[in-house]
Amino acid sequence: MNDHFRQGYGGQPRARLGLLGGTFDPIHFGHLDAAAAAQHSLGLDEIRFIPSHDPPHRPLDPRASAFHRFALVALAIEGQPSYRASDIELRRDGPSYTRDTLRALREDGWRASQIFFILGADAFAEIATWKEFPTVLDAANFVVIARPGTSLDAAAARTPSLRGRLRHADGAAVEDEGTQVFLVEAQTRDVSSTEIRARLAAGQAIDDLVPAAVARHIVAHKLYENCGSI
Repeated sequence: MNDHFRQGYGGQPRARLGLLGGTFDPIHFGHLDAAAAAQHSLGLDEIRFIPSHDPPHRPLDPRASAFHRFALVALAIEGQPSYRASDIELRRDGPSYTRDTLRALREDGWRASQIFFILGADAFAEIATWKEFPTVLDAANFVVIARPGTSLDAAAARTPSLRGRLRHADGAAVEDEGTQVFLVEAQTRDVSSTEIRARLAAGQAIDDLVPAAVARHIVAHKLYENCGSI
């Protein structure tokens, strides 16, 4: 892990802020593995987990309420001092577009070169469908984590126009200005929120898929019991 603050232009401290967004319906070990891989590869000082209010690329509404999804995130990252749960998208009406979240952070004083938006290779494969693509890539560095079933090469092949922006995180320099797309090879656990909901609907345990505190909260509040396998 790098020093908490680095020297930027003019001797001003410069932090590296990681963002991991998602529906988190519920959060699971795959999400946490992705955050850890990004932090280790790029020396991120802080990672904010951002539950979506209205995920634009999901055909169905989240099964758990915003309150419970935020609570699950907070429970999952408890004890990790560099992780924070953020309600920036839950407080905003309408679709939860990444471009709006990044714009809000810029208005808060963060530079694009300080922000590292973390996503799985499966999500990156669909990035051409995102709002304001490709200009959204100028608003932050993007960190693409290998996921079971979607290799980095396969994801990159879906967007050949971005080939010149791709950098492998190991040994790649992070520029003080400008943004890049970093590829991170990592072993992340093969878990999905869909699988978790299906197990819960069938009355099966999920202890191997989520942190213990998350499992306890889900069981205590009877979340996902009646949502079927979706």
